Amino acid sequence: MGQPWSGFGVEPNVIAGKVYKHETKFTLPIPSLTTGLDINLVQRTYGKKAWEKCRRYPTIGLGLCYINYGIDSIYGRCFGMYPNLIVPLITRKNLEWTVRMGDGIGYVTKTFRRVAPVDTINIAIGSHINDFVMFMTDLRYHINQHWDMQLGANITHISDGSYHKPNLGINMIGTHIGVRYSPVTSKPAPIACLSDPLKNRWLVQVRLGMSLISSYTPGGPLYPVYIASGYVSRRWLSKNKFFGGIDYSYHDNIYAWLRNNELVPGHEAQNSYKSALFAGNEFLIGRVGVVLQAGVYLKQAYIKLDPVYEKIGGNYYFVLKENGPIKEFFISAFVKTDLTVAEFGELGFGFGF
Repeated sequence: MGQPWSGFGVEPNVIAGKVYKHETKFTLPIPSLTTGLDINLVQRTYGKKAWEKCRRYPTIGLGLCYINYGIDSIYGRCFGMYPNLIVPLITRKNLEWTVRMGDGIGYVTKTFRRVAPVDTINIAIGSHINDFVMFMTDLRYHINQHWDMQLGANITHISDGSYHKPNLGINMIGTHIGVRYSPVTSKPAPIACLSDPLKNRWLVQVRLGMSLISSYTPGGPLYPVYIASGYVSRRWLSKNKFFGGIDYSYHDNIYAWLRNNELVPGHEAQNSYKSALFAGNEFLIGRVGVVLQAGVYLKQAYIKLDPVYEKIGGNYYFVLKENGPIKEFFISAFVKTDLTVAEFGELGFGFGF
């Protein structure tokens, strides 16, 4: 059994980067420099649970991030908090290459406003509360059991999933440098794992979800989007789940827009839904699944977007067993994007049979 606080560490990183224009509608002035500070509270796993050995003892963390985009009067500043997972890619004696993936919540101090204090230039952010995504890759040098140094690159993204318009989001790419301090040890001794590997089984799955999207006018009403997905999945290597199936979504905001503008009288409903074929992979980490999904539209709504879309998010499993009629029950949260533009945020639940 490991010592108390074994594997725990505090990792501050200083960030320097630049906002980049990710679509033609992004007409905000680009700051010359974006700076930030990221503090990650980390715990290196060492085999207390079966999945930790399967994932090569990854590090889990809770990140706290501050970003000054560089033009405070327009962009404001962002304060983010996000759980994250650090996965080793290549490990040598004192050198390690890792990837950190995190998603959480971000508070932005400036938003699009038509009333005082007016900010109609900021067409990227429509609400103070946003989804906050952090992706980092590090080259890490282990000085001793207490101290590490790291240098790497990062990408951050914030948007509110079209909950309030405008919602182009802000993307920033940068570099960072920092240290990690572990008061006990950064490399706790692994515990022997005696559990048998999970079977690579097939499941039939259903997922139902809902979103709220703002109208196309800033400050307008919210409309629901209803999402249903049917798919099959197969677990592989006892720690991943490949899946593929069909997505359906019905968009009340498009229906209202078509009615208001009398564009297709009598055919609004059939021009307000989308269907798509999709595939993806779920990385299983105990009762948590990190999901990456991509789809190709079979039918688009009246308002045409890119022919492909992506979803990133996760599942939390309340039921996760090998036998019985219902083998899985989970809640889910996703952000759907069309290439680099967020379309909506989705909350839902699902089953596996």
